[in-house]
Amino acid sequence: MTSAAPGIVPGGVSCIAASDDPDPGTFQAIYAALDACSRPVIGPAQPRLLVIPIRNDDGAVAGGLWGCTCLGWLQVQMLFVPEPLRGRGIGTLLMAEAEAEASARGCLGVQVDTFSFQAVGFYQKLGFAVFGTLRDCPPGHDRLFFAKRLIAP
Repeated sequence: MTSAAPGIVPGGVSCIAASDDPDPGTFQAIYAALDACSRPVIGPAQPRLLVIPIRNDDGAVAGGLWGCTCLGWLQVQMLFVPEPLRGRGIGTLLMAEAEAEASARGCLGVQVDTFSFQAVGFYQKLGFAVFGTLRDCPPGHDRLFFAKRLIAP
């Protein structure tokens, strides 16, 4: 019996090679394969960006919210309010606008994660509940995963 060379799957398919600079189209190819496999069970994923920028007086983006609606949920991937604007309700306004748009898109809820040293109290104040914790991410801190239902189960 012979074993395959490192990085080669039996049958000669090359597949195991880590990279931080993939070929163009790699993400799309992996996504399309995963979507095709899941589609018979859940239908098409149909991700759609939801972006609400905060612009400074010059029109440059200084912060805001970046997320994606997919599979009936809004995932907030980034939320940043510049220091001079904090404490004025801007973050709450961003989340309210995102939730309204998610509802308009038919989303069941919103999911977000943050670090233990960041916005835990902010999300709790907005009605989010922790559903998971990843300890020591980054080391010495935790990454907390929050969800908030927009439509009751």
